[in-house]
Amino acid sequence: MDTATMLTVAPTGAEHAKSDVPNLPVTLDELVATAQSCEQVGAAMVHVHIRDDQAKPTLDPARLKDTVAALRERTNLIVQLSTGGSVHDPESDRLAVLDALPDSASCTMGTVNFGDEVFLNRWEFIVELHKRMQERNIVPEYEIFDLGQLSSLRRLLDQHGLPAGGKVHVDLVMGVPGGMPGDLETISAALRLLPQGASFSATGVGRATLPVMLATLSAGGHLRIGMEDTISYARGERVKDNAQLVARAAGLARIAQRPPLDPIAARHLIGVPIAA
Repeated sequence: MDTATMLTVAPTGAEHAKSDVPNLPVTLDELVATAQSCEQVGAAMVHVHIRDDQAKPTLDPARLKDTVAALRERTNLIVQLSTGGSVHDPESDRLAVLDALPDSASCTMGTVNFGDEVFLNRWEFIVELHKRMQERNIVPEYEIFDLGQLSSLRRLLDQHGLPAGGKVHVDLVMGVPGGMPGDLETISAALRLLPQGASFSATGVGRATLPVMLATLSAGGHLRIGMEDTISYARGERVKDNAQLVARAAGLARIAQRPPLDPIAARHLIGVPIAA
């Protein structure tokens, strides 16, 4: 069991509208300020989606490069870009995310029903993402929305080798309508299917946030939290900001005697090179 906890903050996502969630960080300045406040309370990595001038999800290459540069300049966090974008983004745009050269990027291991939409991830696309990250020395986080995707991950590693950095890190995304539920039984099943030596984090979406967080800490896993995945702090109480969610996770990690990892230790954990 790991004796410390890597906390990843996912501050924005592609699902919530700014008009519905006014405190959602969507501009570059808002995103950087959010990252700084989350680092101060225990985050080690930031999982980034960006928005355009109308606060709509975008994969604009120039914006992505500017975002990576700003986060590196003003924080010590591992910068992880989402290659998922929104469910409507074409594969070519999702692959081009890697040209921004983040420290890490997501690699979703299969297609999943996503509420009323379909999040499409063809096998050929997954392989291409994996290979391009190897070539660019970008460390993947393999995002798992259903248990069968862990079998796909084993197939990927067997056929195409270890990722950049030589370490396998998985994020279990739990509680998405259409994906695996966020409960103890599913986490236990997922742990039996992890590649040997892999580290894992888990994300509880919506009502699954706290059950997944507590079960993951007890299982030696790491945590992803943030307003991408939940905008409710408690029944009838909206989240004030992302730092509130990170601070709660950090507090629970300390209670579990698995305090938050700093960004340098988190880089060692998942194989991201130490910044010069």
